[in-house]
Amino acid sequence: MSKQIKIGVVGCGYWGPNLVRNFRSMSGCELTSMCDVSAERLEHLKGLYPEVKAEMNYQRMLSEGNVDAVAVATSVKMHYPMAKAALQAGKHVLVEKPMAASVAECEELIQIADEKGLVLMVGHTFLYSPAVKKIKEIVDRGDLGEIRYICSRRLNLGLFQKDINVAWDLAPHDISIILHLLEEFPESVNCSGSAHVTPGIEDVTCMCLRFSHDRSAIIHSSWLDPRKVREMTIVGSKRMIVYDDVAQQEKIRIFDARVERPPHYDTFAEFHYAYHYGDTYAPYLKQEEPLKSECQHFVNCIRENKTPLSSGLRGLELVRILEACTASLQRSGSKIPFVQLEQPQMVRAVVPPVKENGNGSGQKAPAGLSRRRATNPALIP
Repeated sequence: MSKQIKIGVVGCGYWGPNLVRNFRSMSGCELTSMCDVSAERLEHLKGLYPEVKAEMNYQRMLSEGNVDAVAVATSVKMHYPMAKAALQAGKHVLVEKPMAASVAECEELIQIADEKGLVLMVGHTFLYSPAVKKIKEIVDRGDLGEIRYICSRRLNLGLFQKDINVAWDLAPHDISIILHLLEEFPESVNCSGSAHVTPGIEDVTCMCLRFSHDRSAIIHSSWLDPRKVREMTIVGSKRMIVYDDVAQQEKIRIFDARVERPPHYDTFAEFHYAYHYGDTYAPYLKQEEPLKSECQHFVNCIRENKTPLSSGLRGLELVRILEACTASLQRSGSKIPFVQLEQPQMVRAVVPPVKENGNGSGQKAPAGLSRRRATNPALIP
């Protein structure tokens, strides 16, 4: 495809304007439409980008024929109906994370995209950041040795959501990075949490993903922390990495540190762990906006008919984990295992029934994610 790819952005609230800014400034594509139900938001963006058409009706934007691809940046409950409407209209789709509100919705979107030969990409933005690219390079090179565990913290005060809990809101960033680094789907997941502010909507969660070879990943997510923390520690058998995305400089620090056990000993007195403390250094990172790289990747995949790094299948894997986390929260943090299906790279969660409480009634499930669907995909939240 050599012509300019015409792109429309739907949802101009919190994240959409960033997509608008990036697509408008890129070569190889043309931002033709901005869509939102808020006339005030559209008027503001129209003042910044007067040449871009402002539209309040999503169906009309799809039917007028002035877009080849759509970027969906609405609330999670609208991801599925809007992405589906765009795919059925023959448009390529970039949808923000999480891809949809359920595994079934993700599977349907993937099927439609495959049948129509369209690009379906999910906004796992951190996979396109210079820091994560460098970490992936270091891991693949074997500099860390065997990865033993990963610990991630994503904390701040707010922003509180009304239809999804903090795991669905913040953890997708960490899950996408972890799956990207390990190149493996977990064997099971546990998730515990508490709802302190809004009943039924957990604002603090702790998730544990178990992988093969006794590897694990712990993800702490919170809307109730006084500091903004974006930190991930990757522990290998040879070296360790601390990735601090909030740091202005030295976002990645590599520690030449490890613990070694003596190969053999005859008495307890002879048993001593060997602690190795070597140099600490920060590799150079190219300065580039992750979202710009993501948007350019989307355009390139359309032009070259390639599968995106954050494809629909990657989005499905993430939502599969989030669904299992919701099931674990409903069962007081119990383990939810995954089983491999006959289809390649397809798994499902094995979810036990919710235990009944003392009075015989079922334990109330926390409303981690609203399952309500919009009946009219032309409407925008």
